[in-house]
Amino acid sequence: MIRFLRPILMISALAVVLPFGLSASEDIPDQYPASALYSKPVEVIPGVWSAIGATAPPTYENWGHNNNLSFIVTGDGVIVVNGGGAYLLAKALHDEIKALTKQPVKLVINENGQGHAMLGNSYWAEQGVPILAHVDAAHEFKDRGAQILASANRILKERAEGTKIVGPTETFDDKRPVAMGEFKIEVLHLGPAHSPGDIQVWLPEQSLVIAGDMAFHERMLPVFDETDTKGWVETWEGPFEALKATYVIPGHGHPTNMAQVRRYTHDYLVYLRGKIGEHLDNGGDLKGAYYVDQSAYAHLDTFEQLATRNAGRVFVQMEFE
Repeated sequence: MIRFLRPILMISALAVVLPFGLSASEDIPDQYPASALYSKPVEVIPGVWSAIGATAPPTYENWGHNNNLSFIVTGDGVIVVNGGGAYLLAKALHDEIKALTKQPVKLVINENGQGHAMLGNSYWAEQGVPILAHVDAAHEFKDRGAQILASANRILKERAEGTKIVGPTETFDDKRPVAMGEFKIEVLHLGPAHSPGDIQVWLPEQSLVIAGDMAFHERMLPVFDETDTKGWVETWEGPFEALKATYVIPGHGHPTNMAQVRRYTHDYLVYLRGKIGEHLDNGGDLKGAYYVDQSAYAHLDTFEQLATRNAGRVFVQMEFE
C-alpha cells in the first residue's frame, strides 16, 4: 500500500508541481548524460515506467529522444511502448530495462507512424521482439519511411548508426487486447487525432492510459498537414474522455492527469479552431490567420516554432470543412 501511495500523491499534484524535481524545458539539452536517453526512466505507478523525452524538437544533443518511451514490467515479460527514434536510443532503453528486471521484452508497441515511434524498431526487430502498430501507422511509415530516416540521419549523424526502416510485424484496426503477467492491457485506436494510426495503451485496472500523441500539456502540440483537428476534438470528447483515466502518460511531457492534458490539448484545439472560425467569418485570409491571438499558450515549450504554423494549417483545414 505504501509503495502505491507515492505515485498517487505525485501525480495528483502534477497540475501544479512537476515530478522528480525537474521542470520540462526545451532549453535543457540532456538530463541523463550517462545514456543516450534524455532522462532516466521513472516508475509512474508500480510496474509502469517511462523515460520522459525532451519537450524540444529532436536534436543531436537529445539523441532524438523527444517523446516518452514507456514500458510495463508485467511479471511475465516487458511491454515497451514506442520503438524509439533511433537504433542506439532503443538499445539504451533496453539497457535500462535489463538493469531493472530479468524479464525479457516480449512486445513493442508503436504509438503512431512517426520516426520517434518507429525508427528504433530496427533494434527491437534484431532482438526478435514482435512489434505492434495500427494499420494506418504502418502504411504511414511505409510511405514516408525513407524521408523520416533521411531526416534522422541528418540530425543525429553518427548517433543514427544502425537505424534502418523496419515496420511493425503485426497490425490491428480498432482494438488489440494483451494479457501478460499481472496486467490486462487494451491497445486502442479511438479515432482520428494527431497523426494517422495514433493509438492509446489503456490499463483499465490501474486507470492509467499511455495516451501517445492524443495528449499534450508541457509543450505546444503540432498540427501537421495530415492532422484532423476536427476529428481529434471529436475523438477526445467521445471515447478518450470515456476512459475516465486517473493517470495519463502523454506522448510528450511528464505524467499527469486528464484535467491537465484536456486544458492544453482539447481546449487548445477548440480555442484555435474558434479563433480561425471567427477569422474566416470576417473574410480573413491565410496571411492574417497566422496572427490570431494564441498568447494564452505562449508559456508552452515549442510555442515559437509551432503557433503560427498551427494557425495556418487549421485555416487551410477549416476553409474547406
